[in-house]
Amino acid sequence: MALTGKRVLLGLTGGIAAYKAAELARRLVKGGADVRVAMTDAATRFITPMTMQALTGQPVWTDLWDPRVSDAMGHIELSRDRELVAVAPASADFLAKLANGLADDLLSGLCLARRCPLLVAPAMNVEMWQNPATQRNVARLREDGVVFAGPAAGDQACGEVGLGRMLEAAEIAAEIEALLAPKALAGKRVLVTAGPTEEPVDPVRVLTNSSSGKMGYAVARAAQEAGAEVTLVSGPVALATPHGVARIDVRTADEMFEAVKQAAPRSDVFISVAAVADYKVKNPSPSKIKKANGRTLNLELVENPDILAYVAGMKNAPFCVGFAAESEDLARNAAEKRAKKNVPLIAANIAQDALGADDNAIKLYDERGEHDLGRGPKLDLARKLVAHVATALPSRK
Repeated sequence: MALTGKRVLLGLTGGIAAYKAAELARRLVKGGADVRVAMTDAATRFITPMTMQALTGQPVWTDLWDPRVSDAMGHIELSRDRELVAVAPASADFLAKLANGLADDLLSGLCLARRCPLLVAPAMNVEMWQNPATQRNVARLREDGVVFAGPAAGDQACGEVGLGRMLEAAEIAAEIEALLAPKALAGKRVLVTAGPTEEPVDPVRVLTNSSSGKMGYAVARAAQEAGAEVTLVSGPVALATPHGVARIDVRTADEMFEAVKQAAPRSDVFISVAAVADYKVKNPSPSKIKKANGRTLNLELVENPDILAYVAGMKNAPFCVGFAAESEDLARNAAEKRAKKNVPLIAANIAQDALGADDNAIKLYDERGEHDLGRGPKLDLARKLVAHVATALPSRK
């Protein structure tokens, strides 16, 4: 099992979503994890310690002054042998405590005194989640290295709808499994491009490709989870930078090319996910082009640099992965692109099925043939892609 022998401290704070923690504990234990539970007093109002004890087979801890810890230092000792602290649900109040270093109960003390990673699964009313105070606390916690699982959008117990709903137990368990997975890319430097590029026609108009950046950002996150040092060169998108990833913002293909040329020589892996515009306007207008009825506008276009081909052709090139978004005949077009770019691996999908969506269906093509990753959330597919790359690296000359 993927979690066999993994030692997790599961923390529960007050909120109706605490009922999901029972299923989460069950899944973790079934996966082979050693699960220890600590609950705030408010959490015990929603689900009993006896329930969590029955599911984990271990005593549940609720009291900062619990006499079962001989030196009265449970806030220190209970996390020392743990590989991860996961708080699910994590209330708005508890996030505020974490962000400000408060430790007035057992669970907050455990989090402050821990030496292992911390994952939180927020659960609260949509207005509480969107409140500027909560968002400041979330931003600070992300900067401090805390990993967030969710929240999701949907119906809430209060009857309102929106962000703040805790992820389902299966989703949180998957996040925990990924966080505790072997660091297959430890010591490697990975360069990822993501998002579209924009080529100016005039000061207000651009040529671009459709791209949300979601797949590229998922790949960057998956590589970081696998232990790599990740640099993300991103076109203009409205996405948060994955934790631990160094991000370089660009707009045009030329800007992306320059950023990649700087980073590629010190990279072990280059994953080109960005939807780079194939063409740019040769002479963009310095002022807004006015619309005139009946007038035909002619733009002279020139090709943008082929970033992937350039990196693949470098002396001592990194292991290169290209993405092919095709509208038809996936296998043939992916094979042709792999040969043309001279790269060892192509990840291909049908473009119209993936643009802007949170899930995708990807097939990999390399010298061994086709590898179907199936359909699923883009982050799940990114993790599978990164795992495949990790297995290919040792055989690289």
